[in-house]
Amino acid sequence: MITPSRLFDFVDYQLEHFPKPDMLAGKEKNEWKKYSTAETKETIDRLSSGLLKLGLSGNDMTVENQDKIAIISKNRPEWIITDLACQQTGAILCPIYPTTHINELEFIFNEAAIKYVFVSGQEILEKINLVKDKIPSLKTIYSFDEMEGTTYWKNLLIEKDPQLEKIKESILPEHCATIIYTSGTTGVPKGVMLSHHNIASNVFNAIKSFPFDINKDSKKALSFLPLNHSFEKMITYLYIVNGISIYYAESIDTIGENLKEIKPNLFTTVPRLLEKVYEKIMIKGAELTGIKKTLFFWAVELGNKYDSLKPGNLYYRLQLAIANKLIFSKWREALGDNIDFIVTGSAACQVRLLRIFTAAGIPIYEGYGPTENSPAITVNRRSKGGTKFGTVGPVIDGQEVKLQPDGEICVKGPSVMMGYYKRPDLTKETVIDGWLYTGDIGTFEGPFLKITDRKKELFKTSGGKYVAPQPLENKMKESPFIEQIMIVGADEKFVGALIVPSMPNLKEWMKKNKIDYTTREAALADDRVRNMYKDLIEAFNTYFNHVEQVKKFELLPNEWSIDTGELTPTLKLKRKVIMEKYKSSIERIYQ
Repeated sequence: MITPSRLFDFVDYQLEHFPKPDMLAGKEKNEWKKYSTAETKETIDRLSSGLLKLGLSGNDMTVENQDKIAIISKNRPEWIITDLACQQTGAILCPIYPTTHINELEFIFNEAAIKYVFVSGQEILEKINLVKDKIPSLKTIYSFDEMEGTTYWKNLLIEKDPQLEKIKESILPEHCATIIYTSGTTGVPKGVMLSHHNIASNVFNAIKSFPFDINKDSKKALSFLPLNHSFEKMITYLYIVNGISIYYAESIDTIGENLKEIKPNLFTTVPRLLEKVYEKIMIKGAELTGIKKTLFFWAVELGNKYDSLKPGNLYYRLQLAIANKLIFSKWREALGDNIDFIVTGSAACQVRLLRIFTAAGIPIYEGYGPTENSPAITVNRRSKGGTKFGTVGPVIDGQEVKLQPDGEICVKGPSVMMGYYKRPDLTKETVIDGWLYTGDIGTFEGPFLKITDRKKELFKTSGGKYVAPQPLENKMKESPFIEQIMIVGADEKFVGALIVPSMPNLKEWMKKNKIDYTTREAALADDRVRNMYKDLIEAFNTYFNHVEQVKKFELLPNEWSIDTGELTPTLKLKRKVIMEKYKSSIERIYQ
């Protein structure tokens, strides 16, 4: 069979080349329910046939006239089955984050004229019920769980329609497969139109640049990044074509347990999760006593010196081998003891995490790319000399990258989006002569691309000096006492910071320093705590120019989250929301 060129071809490819007993797997009633390649293929065809019976169609295969289906669900086998079944009918799938606010939900459903939606869980259903009367196009809510007020998705499974193969033949690689709405950090959601060819080309270009060691009988991946995230969606097709079984984590809270259960070889993640894992490890290390504690921090210190391009002298390598046996082996056990590597993206990963995890025999490879590029542009490599910490790696095959005079990263290639749905004005601003203007600022260090900031996040102080907040934030988050931070100072005399302390580490410090407190607010108001953070900030300031240095800060008691509105679904800061929400705190900085 030829290389898959449409998304639903990927399952046929696996079935022909290496059918698996566990192509997909998810937890059902506390047991892992496995779907073989053959069963998955049959279920996809039966669901496609049910959708066709509903009258769903690609019509004339223009984006405006293709029918649209939405999916709002946690990761599970039914998600990808629905995705591929929808593709086979010529309809467009619109995946939506389960955490999307109801106002954005209503906007997306109406702009895309969603006809059917597939959901999981009572909470998501309640959200849909709040807006369904305002969405004239919506006909039926289908659910992956049997719930009142919905139609169970399995009711759509019927015998394969004899016309299905003919319909599939009429679908071309350049036809639109999905519209992924990006909430971004400002404004209304934008629908990114991606064709089968956009995503398929990105899959195969990524594989050429980052080859997988395929042992088709045993390789497993754990999937927990939301499937409507363009990176996890692309990676799913990459897993399928490489014969890697996909196990879906039950939830973010059960990742640790699921890792131990299925012992995956790899997973993709965002830096925030790695930060949480590292914090838990360090808290446990701090609780050790005697020689065990000494050895733990000796190993951590060794890990902090690790360099992907300079292996170190013989003495260092011998020490690291001992640390791996005595200390880091336990870290690997906590991740299932079978991890070949982890790929991270979506936001900058702290260099110290890349160093220490890689030193611990858990290599982390950082990549980069926006939804508008389907998404991958660069990735660090597993080959010798192919990774440089602090960069997002070399450009993948099939992509051209250039930097504008102001450092903006532009990319050209087969995975650049078709455009923004119903927004030709935005498309015209973003894609010029085939070049996608990413809005990210970067530099090249040899073949390695380094992201320095978001163009829209750069700000000027009242003295007319530009400040890039991300490098400051990423550096300061290296402190175990800083959970989250946002740099402020647009049109002000100096740079300030909103800081969310890491409460477990701060509590430990206060205990050691015999500082009592009743509430978080009381702890953060204590002069000794504030002075500790002042010293901390002053130490970090030495890494930056005078104009970039943080002069004043505010400590905030509550962590920012998706649910409380300060983070996007990909855990990026919603700067405008935070600025508005903490207006009084910012005013105190500049009083």
